[in-house]
Amino acid sequence: MTALPALLDLPLVHSIVGFGERADHTLMMRVNAWRAPRWMRLWMVAATRCGDGWLWYAIGALVAIAGGERRWAALSSAFLSVGIGIGCFLYLKRVTKRRRPCAIAPHCWATLLPPDQFSFPSGHTITAFAVVICLATYYPGLWFELLFCAISVAASRVVLGMHFLTDVVAGALIGWGIAAIVTGCHLAFTIA
Repeated sequence: MTALPALLDLPLVHSIVGFGERADHTLMMRVNAWRAPRWMRLWMVAATRCGDGWLWYAIGALVAIAGGERRWAALSSAFLSVGIGIGCFLYLKRVTKRRRPCAIAPHCWATLLPPDQFSFPSGHTITAFAVVICLATYYPGLWFELLFCAISVAASRVVLGMHFLTDVVAGALIGWGIAAIVTGCHLAFTIA
C-alpha cells in the first residue's frame, strides 16, 4: 500500500508531471487569448452544450426507436459505461482538485460557467467516449459520425477554457477504457 505513494514521489514522475503542467499552461494561455472565428465559436459552444447530455439522450432515443435487435444491448452498455464513468470522474476530481483553466486565467471570448470547480479529468469527455465507443461497437457503420461527436465535445472543453488538454486526453482514455471493458464483458456473456 505504501509502494504507490513512494512511486509517485520519484524524480522521473515529478519531471513528467511538471512537463505536462507546463505544456498545459502554455496551451491554455494561447487558447485563452485566441480570437476564434465565429463558426468555430458557435461549433464549440454547441458541442459543449450537446455534451451536457442532450446529444446522448437524443442518440439514445434514436437507438431505442430504430436500433434493431441490438438496441437494448447497445443502450445498456452505454448506460452502464456512463454510470461508471461518472463515478470515476467524481472521485478523481475530488482527489486531484485540479483548478480549471478559466479559474487561473480569463478567456478572451468564452463566458460559459463550469459545472463544478475541478478540472481533472473531463467528465464531458469521459461521458462522450463512453457512449460513443459502446454505440460504435454495436453499430460500426456509425463509427466516424459518433467519433466526430465525441472529439467535438472534447475539443470544445479545451477551446472554451473549461479544461486543460491533459484533462481531456485522460477523459477520452478513461471513457474509452470503461466502454471497452463493459461492451467486451457484455458481448462475452451474450455469446456464451
